[in-house]
Amino acid sequence: MKENYNLSDDAIGVFAINLRFNLDDIQTIAAESITGGGDDKKCDVLYVDKERRIAIIAQCYVSQRVREAAPSNKASDLNTAITWLLSADIDKLPPSIRGRADELRSAINSGDVKQIYIWYVHNNPSSKNVEEELRAVEKSARAALSNYPSGRDINIFSEEMCKNKLSRLYMQAERTVIVTDEFNLSVPDAVQTEETDWSSVVTNVSGEWLYRLYNKYGTDLFSANLRGYLGSRDSDSNINNGIKSTANTQPKNFYVYNNGVTALVLDYELGRRTKSGRKLKITGIAIVNGAQTTGSIGSLENYPSGDLKIPIRFVKASKDFIVANVVRYNNLQNKLQAADFKSTDQIQERLRLEFDDIPEAEYEGGRRGGASDAIKRSKFTLPSYTVGQSLSAFHGNPVTAYDKKSELWTNENNYRQIFTERTTARHIVFCYSLLKAINEKRLDLSSREKQDKQSLTQIEKNSLDFLNNKGSNYLLLHVISQCMETILSKPIPNRFDLTFRDNISPGSAVELWTPIVDMMLSLSNQLESAFSRNRISNESVNRTVPNFVGVVASIKNLQQATFSEFASKVVA
Repeated sequence: MKENYNLSDDAIGVFAINLRFNLDDIQTIAAESITGGGDDKKCDVLYVDKERRIAIIAQCYVSQRVREAAPSNKASDLNTAITWLLSADIDKLPPSIRGRADELRSAINSGDVKQIYIWYVHNNPSSKNVEEELRAVEKSARAALSNYPSGRDINIFSEEMCKNKLSRLYMQAERTVIVTDEFNLSVPDAVQTEETDWSSVVTNVSGEWLYRLYNKYGTDLFSANLRGYLGSRDSDSNINNGIKSTANTQPKNFYVYNNGVTALVLDYELGRRTKSGRKLKITGIAIVNGAQTTGSIGSLENYPSGDLKIPIRFVKASKDFIVANVVRYNNLQNKLQAADFKSTDQIQERLRLEFDDIPEAEYEGGRRGGASDAIKRSKFTLPSYTVGQSLSAFHGNPVTAYDKKSELWTNENNYRQIFTERTTARHIVFCYSLLKAINEKRLDLSSREKQDKQSLTQIEKNSLDFLNNKGSNYLLLHVISQCMETILSKPIPNRFDLTFRDNISPGSAVELWTPIVDMMLSLSNQLESAFSRNRISNESVNRTVPNFVGVVASIKNLQQATFSEFASKVVA
């Protein structure tokens, strides 16, 4: 991944986020979450996802040699990161994290973040010292959040994402079921349903069986459940505490109070009915839905009562797409996402066909695969969300592209503005490659500055300061689109007609855009007024962009060689 996307060592944090949450676009996530410059206040990665209502704060470390454990002082450094991100005067934060910190605080205040993950990500074995340091960091984060009105409602999870944990996440992403043992159960009865590609058994199991299962296999049981068991903390709104309480005090009623468990299995054999019940042998198990029930029962202080029964459904599927959909539709954390709603739209169907003729490009068009996509997704894939964001910014709405990417797919008006009958695969390549070129520039400048602060020219430093503002990549894409008539030296009746003259790959298109991006970044100081608290807003963008377009037009003759070379590669 690091080589594919030309990323720094901090990319190990993005790798962990991708494995844990199965994100779509590695490069865009990296460009927006890896902090820039050397003064990062001990925060290497800060990722805020309002759709999932999560935030990840990470310190990253990549050892070049075999070590017994990662340095524990770097885990302690997360205390510094927490203080700066959540408590310090926002205006005193360095530009590299100011916009991200403001975004995090705003998301907390608006209720758009419900879980904060604090990670120390490294490629060494875990250690007790790091564990203790992270516990202290978690307490610091809880204290900092107490100053926010909704801070008490936020769950905090500190975790050492060590070599073994990353390997396990990778294995989980590659294989849906990682617990492959055989289990022989006695059940009172069961209802079996069979179809061509799947079969299912619905029954109930004893609380003791689920208790033993969890205590033997732990979180391996949740290889098909993105969320896993969240624990039974007071801040969990007492949901899991409630499950435990019911199991202890009302075991006979638990069956009708609880939603039960859905589990994927590799195989099962259901015996015939007898007076004593039925035998059920299952091979392999991955709990798709019911992680909180399983974890709560499994973490009871004592063995559960013999009266405790849990409703359960075992599902066996012979086709990968059935398995993927069972995971998707049964997993609360993996609910239908915005782009899924348009996956069958006629325009998306047409675009997927058109992309068959684009070299080194694969387009999902709203379709998503299963859990293994986190590691199997081709580096040539154009993720649906990022395509929508690039089109939105290019065609006039950079703020929505930055802050409301889901609405590009769920809001019919927003969707129809960017996916029209004139939207073609080659036009998508035109817009998407521009965003990719901008993101690559930020990653390159950030990596170079972290390695050697003196390696950047003043113009490059100014460019990086600009790109560290939240939404700057979509703003720059937008202003370049507004300057296209100046760049091409001709009127453009419809920007949807803009494509590269040759049918080239997105990677090749990035190379064509790079001189334009470099030239525009040299003028980025002209866009400073487009930011409010280091983030773009509609009002400030509308006020600033016309002036920038005028500046570019005024220096057109000075940039004639760059503009003419690019224009020769474009048709409209």
